[in-house]
Amino acid sequence: MAERIAVIGGGILGLAVARRLGRVVPGSTVTVFEKEHDVAQHQTGRNSGVVHAGLYYKPGSLKATLCRRGVGLLREYCEARGIRYEECGKVVVAVDDSELGRLDDIAQRATANGVPDTRMLDATELRTIEPHARGVAALHSPTTAIVDYPAVARALRADILDAGGAVRTGAEVIGVDDGPAGVRLRLRVRGSAPVAPNGNHHTAAVDGGTVRVVSESVGPFDRLISCAGLHSDEVAALTGEDSSPRIIPFRGDYWLLRPDRRDLVRGLIYPVPDPRYPFLGIHLTKRVDGEILVGPNAVLATAREGYTVGTVDRGDLRQTLSWPGFQKMAKTHWRTGAKEILRTASRRAFVAEARRYVPELRTADVVRGPAGVRAQAVARDGSLVDDFVLAVRGRVVHVRNAPSPGATASLAIAEHIVADAVPERTS
Repeated sequence: MAERIAVIGGGILGLAVARRLGRVVPGSTVTVFEKEHDVAQHQTGRNSGVVHAGLYYKPGSLKATLCRRGVGLLREYCEARGIRYEECGKVVVAVDDSELGRLDDIAQRATANGVPDTRMLDATELRTIEPHARGVAALHSPTTAIVDYPAVARALRADILDAGGAVRTGAEVIGVDDGPAGVRLRLRVRGSAPVAPNGNHHTAAVDGGTVRVVSESVGPFDRLISCAGLHSDEVAALTGEDSSPRIIPFRGDYWLLRPDRRDLVRGLIYPVPDPRYPFLGIHLTKRVDGEILVGPNAVLATAREGYTVGTVDRGDLRQTLSWPGFQKMAKTHWRTGAKEILRTASRRAFVAEARRYVPELRTADVVRGPAGVRAQAVARDGSLVDDFVLAVRGRVVHVRNAPSPGATASLAIAEHIVADAVPERTS
């Protein structure tokens, strides 16, 4: 019997899941619901574009396993779709002897995870790969790559449509009813988006002769998979899932190298990360369009979609500040948070962090760049949730946490989710 499946979220992961469902569940009808006017508007379209090779992740974790699987799938997909995929390589630089132990730990994890062709470099060898980088040692990963993730997302959407599925934009899920007959969704629809064949208008408004749907009910669906990213905890709450982990938004600001200074970087130059945090520190990143990013920092955002300092959503901020996990996290890590705020306020302080391993970098070499918001899952005890987290209850699956390397691993995560969601079809 043909299944009707709903996917919430038009980021790269939701689209990858929808594509996978269309391929492995014969006769299924898959519909993606995305609240924005287009796909890839948040984390997918606002990251650095790095395809992570799997250097950092605990061997045996979902992150490690799905990242390595995802790299191969993504590379093959880009080749098949004509999307630029460049193995520009990456160096992780230890600026002094105090960082050598942590660098060695990363090298051991890379080996355990099967990352190909990594090797340790001394100071002289580092300069042959990145002439303007300086450090006592570095780990080189020549297969770390860059890609245009929004282009991947658009290609995935095309695959979904070609397979007979649908991608509805401007359709925000505000209610979920998992009843005996199936799962029904209540939508807040923006603009004049078409109503699905099974949709029922609840209310509507007339604006200049154009009917704009305000509320709509769709369904029933046989299965629901939520890949809601920055709003994953809120959507999970609609089906009665636990409030932990809560999504705490962290804004990451980037600066861009001026065109005449892009020769400072050939590929990707990263610091040795602090193992206490899931963030990788301020780094220099080549993009497929030729730009060089410097960043990001990681500062608490005052809105889940707060891409500027002045963007405040009182509801989002109230949820963040009232969460016991955030309060415990802030008490433990306030000094680090203060440093991040300083870097946000001071271009000089921001650039000084990157100058530790690229000494020729000057404050005048950068101009303001884009910003993104990371959906950081924080548990009730204040711990930063690092690995991928799925919640499966009957015919509903929630992706509760899919941080970096979520985009890299998206096609592999989709395989994993769909195998859990419809095991009788994929075993």
